[in-house]
Amino acid sequence: MTQRLNYIEQSPELFKKFAEFSVALGKISKIEGSIQHLIEVRASQLNGCAFCLDMHVKQSKIHGERELRLYHVAIWRESTLFAPRERAALAWTEALTQIPPHGVPDDVYERVRTQFSEQELVELTYHVMSINAWNRINVAFQTVPGSQDKMFGLGKANLE
Repeated sequence: MTQRLNYIEQSPELFKKFAEFSVALGKISKIEGSIQHLIEVRASQLNGCAFCLDMHVKQSKIHGERELRLYHVAIWRESTLFAPRERAALAWTEALTQIPPHGVPDDVYERVRTQFSEQELVELTYHVMSINAWNRINVAFQTVPGSQDKMFGLGKANLE
């Protein structure tokens, strides 16, 4: 396998600014932390981002998410473990992560609008945008899963 660039070292200022955006989003947004974690896990699954999936599963566990629900994120439509608001967020995440040729379908939009206020829907959209951007850079440069656990304090998840 070809050794890829370390994008953080190559462009530390852009990394810092994007990381600041992500941190600010988490602090400013009214979207529940549990939903933020679910959409991070689901988008990372869809994008095949091993680094982000590893990180967000660990973060979810640290923040109290049940392991069975984490296992069920990939099958959320069939699972009985998710509330309507969570289901709407997951549907929105999938629609924005894998944008269909004719855009986001009206039924998905209407579904998410029944569960989220206008401001929350915009914030949810920013969350999906953010994780998709992180997925893309970590997939592009093949960031090794677990390689930043110490920096992010992810050892507390006890998922070794």
